[in-house]
Amino acid sequence: MKIVIIGGVAGGMSAATRARRMNESAQITVLERGGYVSFANCGLPYYLAGRIVSRDKLLVTTPQTIKQRFNIDVHVRHEVTGIDRAGKEVEVRNLQTQEMFTLAYDKLIIATGANAIVPPIDHVRAGNVFLLRSMEDTLAAEAWLKEHQPRRVAIVGAGFIGLEMAEAMHDRGLAVTIIEKAPHALPPVDAEMAALAHSALKRHEVTLITGTGLSWLRAQDGLVNGVGLDDGRIVDTDMVFLSIGVRPNTLLAAQAELKLGPSGGIEVDRYQRTSDNDIYAVGDVTEALHGVSHKSVRVPLAGPANRQGRTAGEHAATGSAPPSGPVMGTAIVQVFDLSLGVTGLSQRDAARNGLDVDASYVLPGHHAGYYPGAQQMYLKLIYEKATGRIIGAQAGGGAGVDKRLDVIATAMRFGATIDDLAELDLAYAPQFGSAKDPVHMAAFVAQNQRRDLAQGVIFSELDGQLLVDVREPDEFASGSLPGAINIPLGKLRSRIGELERNQPTVVFCKVGQRGYVAQRILKQNGFANVKNLKGGLQMAQPN
Repeated sequence: MKIVIIGGVAGGMSAATRARRMNESAQITVLERGGYVSFANCGLPYYLAGRIVSRDKLLVTTPQTIKQRFNIDVHVRHEVTGIDRAGKEVEVRNLQTQEMFTLAYDKLIIATGANAIVPPIDHVRAGNVFLLRSMEDTLAAEAWLKEHQPRRVAIVGAGFIGLEMAEAMHDRGLAVTIIEKAPHALPPVDAEMAALAHSALKRHEVTLITGTGLSWLRAQDGLVNGVGLDDGRIVDTDMVFLSIGVRPNTLLAAQAELKLGPSGGIEVDRYQRTSDNDIYAVGDVTEALHGVSHKSVRVPLAGPANRQGRTAGEHAATGSAPPSGPVMGTAIVQVFDLSLGVTGLSQRDAARNGLDVDASYVLPGHHAGYYPGAQQMYLKLIYEKATGRIIGAQAGGGAGVDKRLDVIATAMRFGATIDDLAELDLAYAPQFGSAKDPVHMAAFVAQNQRRDLAQGVIFSELDGQLLVDVREPDEFASGSLPGAINIPLGKLRSRIGELERNQPTVVFCKVGQRGYVAQRILKQNGFANVKNLKGGLQMAQPN
């Protein structure tokens, strides 16, 4: 059996090595257009930051090692230029010699990944404008940084990679400006959670410009020295990183008339087969089934690519394999001292998918407060109102963010509800968590909301209600919401006559817990329209 794989890295190499482990006699060939068949692309920003000192640490393996260990032929700098489905062969160009040749296959696996979006504007290919998709991109940027010692950098795009690059360049001592066309950084998360990243950037003196995008580039002597924005502003700079997004590299598939899906990736079945049963596709070039929306989506992440490669490699080599599962889009990023992650659908995307959802917010410590070192966490849990099904979650803070997201992502994989989440039996000792873990607390709040025990409102929805700050007087004196009155929680019952039962009222505290108690007191004393500010003042005004 001849198995040919177009592209390496996460999806392609996972497919190749799984195929070999399942079929010792197959002839397996990997054709990689770049110079590196397997490298840690998620580590590229940290190499530029200087945290990963040796570039060799980024190389997962080499063609020589793959040949010795797996008896797989890997050819780097070899580009597949066409697929002949009828003849079952691929046309290949050796990019070093320009020699053209054909290679026959019984099974073909496409792992061509995604290409960085590069706007068609003047000077976008200047010597100081960089992408960050490959080892070659990274090494070129590193060489420029060392030779020219720039003082300023503009990063176009405030997604996960853009924010990682901002921190990397800040670590190198550059003045950093990030430009994001969307209203806030990290578009996959909701605005109030993205505000945590905005605050982290501000604390570290990184300039973030949102709501306007790259329009044009100003250049002199072949180098860009200014980024022109849609709103007319110009950002002066010494170098530029483009992190606008990616598009699936489907050119070969389209030319071979393989079916593409609604979001533009290659359509595959649960075994990663394309519309041609002898051709598979994996990774960023494909579409996958989203575990919440049940729609075909593109999720350009390393985890799904590796798992899809494993499925395709086994099925191509043996004719059977466990099917690929759905994706949740679980991702996390470090922004200086902040960890911020997401799983499932955001509240905004849930609405776009026609789901009627609500969200709970909790701001607990990541472990028991009485044990030294507890760090505050911001956790948002999104659920379907009618069923209680978990739709997504977002979390930010210091330690423990990844743990809570992973727990919720796992629960979602099995269709869990907020009631299921509330009853999870999680490991507890004071240095690891709390008896009522942040995951439990988010589920408890969601249960209260769904049972109509506690209605909530977010900061952007405050309009015309009486605002009652139930913190202590010294806390109130340090700052509150404009127009709010102060009735401390401990005195609320005795001062309840100061409030009008029919007036729409919002109670609040620092993080929402005292506000919830105040709401329960008022509701049981005849206040029909009283709500709690979700997440309290700290969620409304993160610092």
